[in-house]
Amino acid sequence: MADFNQQIIQEFRANAGKVGGMFEGTDLVLLTTVGARSGKRHTRPVGYARDGDRILVFASNAGQPNHPDWYHNLLANPQVTVETGTETFAATAVPLHGEERDRLHAEQGKRVPAYANYQAQTDRVIPVVALYRTDAAHDREGSSAERAEGAARARALGDELVRIHQGLRRELAAVRAGVRAGGADLRIHCLAFCGALHAHHSNEDGAFPRIEQQVPELGPVLARLRQEHATLALWIRQLQDLLDADADVGQDLDRLAGELEAHFAYEEEHLVPALNKLSGQ
Repeated sequence: MADFNQQIIQEFRANAGKVGGMFEGTDLVLLTTVGARSGKRHTRPVGYARDGDRILVFASNAGQPNHPDWYHNLLANPQVTVETGTETFAATAVPLHGEERDRLHAEQGKRVPAYANYQAQTDRVIPVVALYRTDAAHDREGSSAERAEGAARARALGDELVRIHQGLRRELAAVRAGVRAGGADLRIHCLAFCGALHAHHSNEDGAFPRIEQQVPELGPVLARLRQEHATLALWIRQLQDLLDADADVGQDLDRLAGELEAHFAYEEEHLVPALNKLSGQ
């Protein structure tokens, strides 16, 4: 399989993203992740779909019972590299959940029936991951259409923050319920939540300097949020260590839920009105 992937990668790079054989006509990108354990860079061809200015990739693994290695890698390190055949850029990977994940996977299954077949072949929920490009050149040189789309999203930036928090709350509640019920694939679900939370906080940390520049009085609030991000990251790592050791994580998840709810409540109280006002200017 490694040799087969390498042949596809070489053909992809030599032909501006086009490949032949069994993948002829397939929408592919090359996704480079950092190994969760090895720290080495790994490149894999993956199917994708565009959704506005983000790229969606699907951890189908051809309907196999386990998630592909690249998905586990991006949970541990959501900073990835994407090659489209005509450009290469850095991106942040964010696993999607709930209604958004279900809707986008269903849409992909209608476009490419193989994806619907893969989900029918396995009991696991096939992850859908959004890739948000993070390179500065794109921020400076994005098309007018992309800038307009970004402005439209920004009109309710604070409301979008609440929506993300609600999704994370639901995901954590589902993980805690799985712990109590002794559900299967608990480790996978925990790691998926941890990866989503880490990606969300990484995106926020990247946005805070711009917010502070535009609203200086939010400086103390943002400083507190940064510190809480660091503290929560330590707890997440401790939780991952417990999962690796097959230890009971029930009490740790309960503690994390309490601290995370306090963090979300503080952030929503102080940031949501300011962000909505700022993005409406």
